[in-house]
Amino acid sequence: MIKSQLPHIVSHEGDNNLYHWRLFISADLASFTGHFPQQAVLPGVTQLDWAVKLGCEAFGYSTAVATLEVLKFQQLILPDTYVDLVIEHQAHKSKLIFSYRDGDKRFASGRIALKAAPVPSESHS
Repeated sequence: MIKSQLPHIVSHEGDNNLYHWRLFISADLASFTGHFPQQAVLPGVTQLDWAVKLGCEAFGYSTAVATLEVLKFQQLILPDTYVDLVIEHQAHKSKLIFSYRDGDKRFASGRIALKAAPVPSESHS
């Protein structure tokens, strides 16, 4: 995975099947540097990196991705924007379905197929 700086997490909540983060995408994130000179845009690879990191942490997976499926980037995420990252866990398939949105506005979505089943929390000694 890339080494991106996570955004400011305003709030978060979730359970075994669904997790929701409210994020503030600050203009001072390094990901905006040079992407693009006329109008800074949050790179899709950064959005994917955050979904993998936050989703795997929330649902107890390593960050070993097998495949990415149906990735869609519908709208640009600009600096100083609030967005919601919602991740649904499909444990029987070892998949995370993510979407970035704000109300009815959808920024990005996709599925992340992971290489391994979740690690039981008892093994984190």
